[in-house]
Amino acid sequence: MTVQTLLINAGVGLAAALAVVLVAFAVGVSTGRHRVIDVAWGLGFSAIAVTTLLLSTGQGDPVRGWTITTLTVVWGVRLSAHIAVRGRGKGEDPRYERLLSKAPGNRSWYALRMVYLLQAGLLWLISAPVQVAQYDDSPVDGWLYAGAAVWLVGFAMESVSDHQLRRFAADPGNAGKVLDSGLWRYSRHPNYFGDACVWWGLYLIACSSWVGAATIAAPILMTYFLAGKTGKPLMDTHMRQSRPGYEDYIRRTSGFVPLPPRR
Repeated sequence: MTVQTLLINAGVGLAAALAVVLVAFAVGVSTGRHRVIDVAWGLGFSAIAVTTLLLSTGQGDPVRGWTITTLTVVWGVRLSAHIAVRGRGKGEDPRYERLLSKAPGNRSWYALRMVYLLQAGLLWLISAPVQVAQYDDSPVDGWLYAGAAVWLVGFAMESVSDHQLRRFAADPGNAGKVLDSGLWRYSRHPNYFGDACVWWGLYLIACSSWVGAATIAAPILMTYFLAGKTGKPLMDTHMRQSRPGYEDYIRRTSGFVPLPPRR
């Protein structure tokens, strides 16, 4: 694992991220719905993982490389499919509508700068543990098993909570109500918590080398966005405005980490 190798890989990985978001941009412009970038999020990580796996062939340990790539792709494709199904037939996401309403000029070019290219950079940065782990040629050790276990917990929590929410929303009798059963009884955002666990698990797999351990900014950044920036805070604000019982739900339910509900 040389500096030159990692620099070449970083450039190709960034190109893969740009390719995915530029295709999403073309779709967003043609349909007038820039929420398509949310579907591209998981696919972007998958594209980077597969691309850099091919680049690292013959250089890193194949078990570690294939494991971390498979885990990334399974998570990314499931998330993208879930978001695509959830948004089918709906208009523009209110978040992007508010952002683009402030565009100083052409809305599409503003969206390209402020949404698509920004997310391409985040895709590239957050995927650093995956990229580095693929070049690690040390024998498989406990870091891989620990990381895979954390990933599995996170993936199960994200998948199950998404399923519970989808089933709840599909029942017309639940219109205007708050989901407070299942995993949602213990956390207001179990899907976001599961997402964070997935990326901490991938990071642990990369910790077999000091270079991989040095990519700790990636899971921290992902957790920050999920718990403190674009995930939990925005969703709580939206739910406060649209669900009368949400304030009571906030008082008794943990905001992120699953905990027993408060009385």
